[in-house]
Amino acid sequence: MKLVIRFGGSVIASPIRPKLIGEYAEFLKKLRGENHSIVAVTGGGEIARQFIKAARELGLREEIQDELAIKASRLVAELFQRKLSGDACSKIPTSVEEAKKCIDENKIVVMGGLKPGMTTDTVAVLIAKAINADMLVKATDQEGIYTKDPQKHKDAKLLKKVKIEDLEKILEEDKHKAGIHQILDPEAIKILKTLKIRLVVVNGFKPENILLAIKGENIGTLVEV
Repeated sequence: MKLVIRFGGSVIASPIRPKLIGEYAEFLKKLRGENHSIVAVTGGGEIARQFIKAARELGLREEIQDELAIKASRLVAELFQRKLSGDACSKIPTSVEEAKKCIDENKIVVMGGLKPGMTTDTVAVLIAKAINADMLVKATDQEGIYTKDPQKHKDAKLLKKVKIEDLEKILEEDKHKAGIHQILDPEAIKILKTLKIRLVVVNGFKPENILLAIKGENIGTLVEV
């Protein structure tokens, strides 16, 4: 199976959680040993948002804010890559083409952002499209997708299934901006509409949730496309 796993920065980098990253590294190695092809895309989390905030306060344009966030996400990815050692590609891919080459070499791909104007959600979807992935899993700091932001609304309800067309009605932001922070980026949703790929959003603080999602268990939120 070809898998793309999007690790939310809120899970592994807000703050950086070495223990969890180590657990996930072993988990990815195990998946590779079971003949899965794996791409892991990491977010920059609070570190990236701090740089965005500082750049914004300095009056730097949004493209520069994005570039700083991308560098932060790649540093988080490098922690994974270093821990994975020979199981991962030797460097962090900075393009879709580099990621595909790494997959062809039967290595685990670990990467962060690619270019200004897109989040790591969009990167994960673009990679999934490029390698014709069987499944995309997003590991977040929530149990899945809710009817509204559960951190702001106590009456938010967890959705076990949601149609891709309905996501835009649920999410607050409908276009990219540096530091956007919601369960799925609007640009990623636009691309997802054109794909036929299984997407599951799960609580990423428990690595076993990703395994359950891969096995098709009823975990998190299934996005129907």
